[in-house]
Amino acid sequence: MQQPYQIATAQTEQQTTLAQQSRVLRNTYLLLAISMLPTIAGAMLGVGIAFRFFILNPIISLVAFMAIAFAFMWAIERTKNSVLGVVLLLAFTFFMGMMLSPLLLFTLGLGNGPQLIATAAGGTGVIFFTMASIATVTKKDFSFMGKFLIVGVLVTLVAMVANLFLHIPALYLAISAVCIVLFSMYILYDISRVIHGGETNYITATLAIYLDIYNIFVHLLRLLIALSGRD
Repeated sequence: MQQPYQIATAQTEQQTTLAQQSRVLRNTYLLLAISMLPTIAGAMLGVGIAFRFFILNPIISLVAFMAIAFAFMWAIERTKNSVLGVVLLLAFTFFMGMMLSPLLLFTLGLGNGPQLIATAAGGTGVIFFTMASIATVTKKDFSFMGKFLIVGVLVTLVAMVANLFLHIPALYLAISAVCIVLFSMYILYDISRVIHGGETNYITATLAIYLDIYNIFVHLLRLLIALSGRD
Protein backbone atom coordinates (compact mmCIF):
# COMPACT_ATOMS: atom_id res chain seq x y z
CA MET A 1 0.00 0.00 0.00
CA GLN A 2 1.36 3.39 -1.00
CA GLN A 3 2.23 5.85 1.73
CA PRO A 4 0.61 9.32 1.65
CA TYR A 5 3.91 11.00 0.77
CA GLN A 6 4.39 8.61 -2.16
CA ILE A 7 0.96 9.45 -3.48
CA ALA A 8 1.63 13.15 -3.04
CA THR A 9 4.97 12.84 -4.83
CA ALA A 10 3.38 10.99 -7.74
CA GLN A 11 0.65 13.64 -8.00
CA THR A 12 3.22 16.43 -7.92
CA GLU A 13 5.27 14.78 -10.66
CA GLN A 14 2.15 14.31 -12.78
CA GLN A 15 1.15 17.95 -12.32
CA THR A 16 4.68 19.06 -13.22
CA THR A 17 4.61 16.93 -16.38
CA LEU A 18 1.21 18.27 -17.41
CA ALA A 19 2.35 21.84 -16.80
CA GLN A 20 5.46 21.27 -18.92
CA GLN A 21 3.44 19.74 -21.76
CA SER A 22 0.99 22.63 -21.61
CA ARG A 23 3.86 25.13 -21.74
CA VAL A 24 5.43 23.40 -24.76
CA LEU A 25 2.07 23.42 -26.58
CA ARG A 26 1.48 27.08 -25.75
CA ASN A 27 4.97 28.10 -26.90
CA THR A 28 4.52 26.02 -30.05
CA TYR A 29 1.31 27.80 -30.99
CA LEU A 30 2.90 31.19 -30.28
CA LEU A 31 5.99 30.50 -32.38
CA LEU A 32 3.82 28.99 -35.10
CA ALA A 33 1.79 32.19 -35.31
CA ILE A 34 4.97 34.30 -35.40
CA SER A 35 6.44 32.07 -38.14
CA MET A 36 3.62 33.06 -40.49
CA LEU A 37 4.94 36.64 -40.61
CA PRO A 38 8.29 35.84 -42.31
CA THR A 39 6.44 33.38 -44.54
CA ILE A 40 4.15 36.16 -45.77
CA ALA A 41 7.11 38.54 -46.10
CA GLY A 42 9.08 35.98 -48.12
CA ALA A 43 6.11 35.29 -50.37
CA MET A 44 5.51 39.02 -50.97
CA LEU A 45 9.18 39.58 -51.78
CA GLY A 46 9.22 36.62 -54.14
CA VAL A 47 6.11 37.84 -55.94
CA GLY A 48 7.51 41.37 -56.06
CA ILE A 49 10.75 40.30 -57.77
CA ALA A 50 8.92 37.77 -59.99
CA PHE A 51 10.94 34.83 -58.66
CA ARG A 52 10.29 32.41 -61.56
CA PHE A 53 13.42 30.24 -61.48
CA PHE A 54 11.55 27.39 -59.81
CA ILE A 55 8.97 27.40 -62.60
CA LEU A 56 11.43 27.46 -65.50
CA ASN A 57 13.78 24.82 -64.06
CA PRO A 58 11.60 22.33 -62.14
CA ILE A 59 14.04 19.44 -61.71
CA ILE A 60 17.08 21.54 -60.80
CA SER A 61 14.84 23.64 -58.59
CA LEU A 62 13.52 20.60 -56.75
CA VAL A 63 17.04 19.39 -55.98
CA ALA A 64 18.14 22.86 -54.84
CA PHE A 65 15.01 23.32 -52.74
CA MET A 66 15.40 19.95 -51.01
CA ALA A 67 19.10 20.61 -50.30
CA ILE A 68 18.47 24.04 -48.79
CA ALA A 69 15.39 22.94 -46.87
CA PHE A 70 17.11 19.92 -45.33
CA ALA A 71 20.15 22.03 -44.46
CA PHE A 72 17.87 24.44 -42.60
CA MET A 73 16.07 21.61 -40.80
CA TRP A 74 19.38 20.01 -39.80
CA ALA A 75 20.64 23.33 -38.41
CA ILE A 76 17.37 23.97 -36.55
CA GLU A 77 17.53 20.54 -34.94
CA ARG A 78 21.13 21.15 -33.86
CA THR A 79 20.24 24.52 -32.26
CA LYS A 80 16.75 23.73 -30.98
CA ASN A 81 17.69 24.43 -27.37
CA SER A 82 18.91 27.97 -28.00
CA VAL A 83 17.71 31.31 -29.29
CA LEU A 84 19.60 30.59 -32.51
CA GLY A 85 17.13 27.79 -33.15
CA VAL A 86 14.27 30.31 -33.19
CA VAL A 87 16.22 32.61 -35.51
CA LEU A 88 16.97 29.78 -37.91
CA LEU A 89 13.36 28.62 -37.82
CA LEU A 90 12.12 32.10 -38.76
CA ALA A 91 14.75 32.32 -41.50
CA PHE A 92 13.55 28.95 -42.78
CA THR A 93 9.94 30.14 -42.89
CA PHE A 94 11.06 33.21 -44.85
CA PHE A 95 12.79 30.91 -47.33
CA MET A 96 9.66 28.77 -47.57
CA GLY A 97 7.65 31.90 -48.25
CA MET A 98 10.00 32.71 -51.10
CA MET A 99 9.44 29.21 -52.47
CA LEU A 100 5.70 29.89 -52.53
CA SER A 101 6.10 32.81 -54.90
CA PRO A 102 6.19 30.86 -58.20
CA LEU A 103 2.88 29.18 -57.34
CA LEU A 104 1.42 32.48 -56.15
CA LEU A 105 2.61 34.28 -59.30
CA PHE A 106 0.94 31.66 -61.46
CA THR A 107 -2.26 31.82 -59.42
CA LEU A 108 -2.40 35.62 -59.47
CA GLY A 109 -2.20 35.43 -63.26
CA LEU A 110 -5.60 33.73 -63.28
CA GLY A 111 -8.80 35.70 -63.34
CA ASN A 112 -9.89 34.35 -59.97
CA GLY A 113 -6.39 34.02 -58.55
CA PRO A 114 -6.85 36.12 -55.39
CA GLN A 115 -10.05 34.23 -54.53
CA LEU A 116 -8.27 30.88 -54.99
CA ILE A 117 -5.44 31.95 -52.67
CA ALA A 118 -7.91 33.21 -50.06
CA THR A 119 -9.92 29.98 -50.30
CA ALA A 120 -6.78 27.85 -49.92
CA ALA A 121 -5.66 29.89 -46.91
CA GLY A 122 -9.11 29.67 -45.32
CA GLY A 123 -9.36 25.95 -46.01
CA THR A 124 -5.93 25.38 -44.50
CA GLY A 125 -6.97 27.29 -41.40
CA VAL A 126 -10.13 25.24 -41.03
CA ILE A 127 -8.19 21.98 -41.38
CA PHE A 128 -5.59 23.07 -38.83
CA PHE A 129 -8.12 24.18 -36.21
CA THR A 130 -10.19 21.02 -36.75
CA MET A 131 -7.23 18.67 -36.33
CA ALA A 132 -5.83 20.67 -33.41
CA SER A 133 -9.21 20.60 -31.67
CA ILE A 134 -9.55 16.84 -32.14
CA ALA A 135 -6.08 16.26 -30.70
CA THR A 136 -6.70 18.61 -27.76
CA VAL A 137 -10.29 17.71 -26.88
CA THR A 138 -10.12 13.93 -27.28
CA LYS A 139 -6.76 13.64 -25.48
CA LYS A 140 -6.19 10.48 -27.51
CA ASP A 141 -2.62 9.47 -28.26
CA PHE A 142 -2.22 9.35 -32.05
CA SER A 143 1.44 8.32 -31.98
CA PHE A 144 0.48 4.94 -33.47
CA MET A 145 0.03 6.75 -36.81
CA GLY A 146 3.75 7.56 -37.12
CA LYS A 147 4.95 4.64 -39.24
CA PHE A 148 1.93 4.80 -41.53
CA LEU A 149 2.45 8.52 -42.14
CA ILE A 150 6.17 8.11 -42.89
CA VAL A 151 5.40 5.43 -45.46
CA GLY A 152 2.73 7.69 -46.95
CA VAL A 153 5.18 10.57 -47.33
CA LEU A 154 7.82 8.38 -48.96
CA VAL A 155 5.35 6.92 -51.45
CA THR A 156 4.02 10.39 -52.23
CA LEU A 157 7.54 11.77 -52.80
CA VAL A 158 8.29 8.95 -55.24
CA ALA A 159 5.04 9.69 -57.09
CA MET A 160 5.85 13.41 -57.24
CA VAL A 161 9.31 12.82 -58.68
CA ALA A 162 7.92 10.33 -61.20
CA ASN A 163 5.28 12.78 -62.33
CA LEU A 164 7.96 15.37 -63.12
CA PHE A 165 8.78 13.10 -66.06
CA LEU A 166 5.39 11.48 -66.72
CA HIS A 167 3.23 14.64 -66.64
CA ILE A 168 0.01 12.75 -65.91
CA PRO A 169 -2.75 15.24 -64.91
CA ALA A 170 -4.78 12.63 -63.03
CA LEU A 171 -1.72 11.63 -60.98
CA TYR A 172 -1.03 15.31 -60.26
CA LEU A 173 -4.54 15.71 -58.82
CA ALA A 174 -4.32 12.45 -56.89
CA ILE A 175 -1.01 13.47 -55.31
CA SER A 176 -2.45 16.80 -54.15
CA ALA A 177 -5.55 15.14 -52.71
CA VAL A 178 -3.47 12.51 -50.89
CA CYS A 179 -1.10 15.18 -49.52
CA ILE A 180 -3.98 17.18 -48.08
CA VAL A 181 -5.25 14.12 -46.21
CA LEU A 182 -1.75 12.96 -45.26
CA PHE A 183 -0.59 16.27 -43.77
CA SER A 184 -3.94 16.79 -42.05
CA MET A 185 -3.26 13.53 -40.25
CA TYR A 186 0.26 14.76 -39.53
CA ILE A 187 -1.18 17.80 -37.71
CA LEU A 188 -3.16 15.42 -35.52
CA TYR A 189 -0.06 13.31 -34.94
CA ASP A 190 2.35 16.18 -34.23
CA ILE A 191 0.05 18.02 -31.81
CA SER A 192 -0.80 14.75 -30.07
CA ARG A 193 2.92 14.12 -29.52
CA VAL A 194 3.23 17.47 -27.75
CA ILE A 195 0.15 16.87 -25.62
CA HIS A 196 1.32 13.41 -24.54
CA GLY A 197 4.97 14.32 -24.01
CA GLY A 198 6.36 12.67 -27.13
CA GLU A 199 7.81 16.02 -28.19
CA THR A 200 9.18 18.30 -25.46
CA ASN A 201 10.91 20.95 -27.57
CA TYR A 202 8.65 23.71 -28.87
CA ILE A 203 11.00 24.68 -31.72
CA THR A 204 11.00 21.16 -33.14
CA ALA A 205 7.24 20.92 -32.62
CA THR A 206 6.69 24.23 -34.41
CA LEU A 207 8.83 23.14 -37.36
CA ALA A 208 6.84 19.92 -37.76
CA ILE A 209 3.42 21.58 -37.58
CA TYR A 210 4.55 24.45 -39.81
CA LEU A 211 5.55 21.99 -42.54
CA ASP A 212 2.17 20.27 -42.18
CA ILE A 213 0.32 23.56 -42.67
CA TYR A 214 2.59 24.65 -45.52
CA ASN A 215 2.06 21.43 -47.45
CA ILE A 216 -1.69 21.52 -46.96
CA PHE A 217 -1.86 25.08 -48.30
CA VAL A 218 0.30 24.32 -51.33
CA HIS A 219 -1.58 21.20 -52.35
CA LEU A 220 -5.00 22.68 -51.60
CA LEU A 221 -4.18 25.66 -53.80
CA ARG A 222 -2.95 23.41 -56.60
CA LEU A 223 -6.12 21.35 -56.35
CA LEU A 224 -8.30 24.46 -56.45
CA ILE A 225 -6.43 25.72 -59.52
CA ALA A 226 -6.98 22.40 -61.28
CA LEU A 227 -10.65 22.23 -60.32
CA SER A 228 -11.19 25.80 -61.50
CA GLY A 229 -10.45 24.55 -65.03
CA ARG A 230 -7.09 26.31 -65.43
CA ASP A 231 -3.90 24.45 -66.37
